[in-house]
Amino acid sequence: MTPRVKRALIVSAIVLVIFFLALRWRDVSGSLDPEIESSIRGGKRPKVDAQGNPIKQGFSSKTSKPRRPGNMKGEPIRDQLAYQFPYDVSNKFPAFIWQTWKYTAADPRFRDGYRPLEASWTMAHPEFIHEVVTDRVALYLIKHLYGSVPAVIEAYISLPTPVLKADFFRYLILLARGGIYSDIDTAALKPAPQWIPSNFRMDSIGLVIGIEADPTGEWKKSYSRRLQFCQWTIQSKPGHPVLREVVARITEKTLRLKGNNRRVKVDRNDVIEFTGPAAWTDTIFDYFNDDGYFVVQPDNPPVDWKNFTRMKDPRKLGDVVVLPVTSFSPGVGLFDAGEDDDPQAYVKHLFEGTWKPEKERHVGENDDNKNQRLKQEADQRRRLRKLGMKEA
Repeated sequence: MTPRVKRALIVSAIVLVIFFLALRWRDVSGSLDPEIESSIRGGKRPKVDAQGNPIKQGFSSKTSKPRRPGNMKGEPIRDQLAYQFPYDVSNKFPAFIWQTWKYTAADPRFRDGYRPLEASWTMAHPEFIHEVVTDRVALYLIKHLYGSVPAVIEAYISLPTPVLKADFFRYLILLARGGIYSDIDTAALKPAPQWIPSNFRMDSIGLVIGIEADPTGEWKKSYSRRLQFCQWTIQSKPGHPVLREVVARITEKTLRLKGNNRRVKVDRNDVIEFTGPAAWTDTIFDYFNDDGYFVVQPDNPPVDWKNFTRMKDPRKLGDVVVLPVTSFSPGVGLFDAGEDDDPQAYVKHLFEGTWKPEKERHVGENDDNKNQRLKQEADQRRRLRKLGMKEA
């Protein structure tokens, strides 16, 4: 056998081995999200809490090891979400800013009053990817990100009003991609890296929230909870258990109502309880009292509003940082909140009530404007397809 023939046989053997291993890997991993694939290959270290203890699944999630997406069909919704969007508190906060509105900021019909607000987020975070997502692009994103969890897509489509969809979208995008969500009628007063005190370890924090309301007296006349957490601005790492739980609860409730041939009413209280600050606040307090994540002593009182009322400085409970009311609600003239120039004022909310019924969203739109809008939305979809996990 000549040397040339030997070399050819060796090369052929190597090619066959590589081909076999490639098939073998595909058989084991299936068609995975690149981030999940990277996580499995890279072997991320176990998830830990602020004290370095392993974090258990909690919130009724029983997932213990990765499984192929095909095997997740029929599994509880929380297990499906935990598999698709794993949580690692030691990761950095992704450098995303997500907002929603009828039009993108590049559209001339974008409301003039919102332009300086939208620009404030870009100016305060020049290294971040900042997207104003339209309704149609939001649906595209959810179908793309939650293709392996079809119940979530069905629930989103089934929600009857823009405000319910807008509430649900913020939880969905943060669960899947992380970063900052903030309503379009907010202004960034200080960049996100300044929100968290320097004595808090960033690799032990997965969720940053603020207090929306801390009323006293006859609070039930104006509020749903004695203390409410803000959901117009949220910062998170992907896969956080609070986001997973609120997504699971909204999905289950929506599909249950749909199965009973019922529709969700659209009055203020229904929205607040279904997807808004009441639902968000309840989920957070349930997390603080979940023995899957925290050491819960039977003799100790549960974590509730009394732990946070009238607080003046940020507090860290497990992997959650709670900011005082001044941080996301400066200048409201209530709850002892500071003014806009307070050192702890980070986000200004103008309380515009930006949602409207869909039929009012494109009134007076002619063919030229419609074509322009559709082109801009197509451009945004292409840009989002290329979007990677840029980290701060």
